[in-house]
Amino acid sequence: MIENRNYYQIDRNEWKTFHEDSIPLLSEEKLKSLLSLNDKLSLDDVKDIYVPLVEMIDLYQKNYRNLRRSKSKFLTRPYEPAPLIIGVTGSVAVGKSTTARVLQNLLQKFYTDKKIEMITTDGFLYPNAVLKDRGIMNRKGFPESYDMEKLIQFLLDIKTGKTDVKLPIYSHHIYDIVPDEYEYMNLPDILIVEGINVLQLPSRQQIYVSDFFDFSIYVDAEQENIEKWYLERFEMLMDLAKNREDNYYYNYAVGNRSDAIAMAKDVWKKVNLKNLEEYIRPTMSRADLIIHKSDNHYIDYLHIKKY
Repeated sequence: MIENRNYYQIDRNEWKTFHEDSIPLLSEEKLKSLLSLNDKLSLDDVKDIYVPLVEMIDLYQKNYRNLRRSKSKFLTRPYEPAPLIIGVTGSVAVGKSTTARVLQNLLQKFYTDKKIEMITTDGFLYPNAVLKDRGIMNRKGFPESYDMEKLIQFLLDIKTGKTDVKLPIYSHHIYDIVPDEYEYMNLPDILIVEGINVLQLPSRQQIYVSDFFDFSIYVDAEQENIEKWYLERFEMLMDLAKNREDNYYYNYAVGNRSDAIAMAKDVWKKVNLKNLEEYIRPTMSRADLIIHKSDNHYIDYLHIKKY
């Protein structure tokens, strides 16, 4: 539950007035390519919600750069650029991946001379073999299923200007880490970090992922809507996997559909809902901005932290 005294609540009609018409928009074709499987977002949504958000982030970006320059001058040390890091979180199936991708693309249009990168924390899950060895395969997505030390080291390397920083690759096609394959990141100006765990405070860590964030976003919706979207996505994934035997969802796709949907409902209740209630939603009050979705993924209002 959000403490209203800590946040301004701004409805959509007011929020959409906080922008300049000069910010470039995405094309219809480009927007479709950025949407998660069953997410919904229109060009009006981009203009009403994301364009003002880009302008707000620009305020953080300018203040961040100015503070670093002033600090370097005060300490009589050379100015060392460091990326602004933005965290995006929320439940499974709520649309946080769409939020991160659309934001990345709009920021790139806004900052044509800067490098805007995005990662998901899926790449820092332990491989399925490790999860099985530890007996926590059914806890995939819970805090203990992530290699948080590796994620924190990655963010530390990025923040301190290291080059060729190695990023593990996760495949939703095989539902696992891709062995011995990596991407490499070099000196981004802005990095967006998307994942269900980015605002969590794991008990054994002295440094948290969110310690590296300069701005954070939580995508919120009612529990009933998230469950509906999760089950819709599951059915769409089955449909896409019907002719792909190497796909994780293939066996569900060619089996009894009612049994598969019943299994998905059970997974939602025992895994995803439990994770949401115990570990994800409690982090919402740590976000700088909360984007609230109502039915049909419609964004109706936002909460913006006052301090």
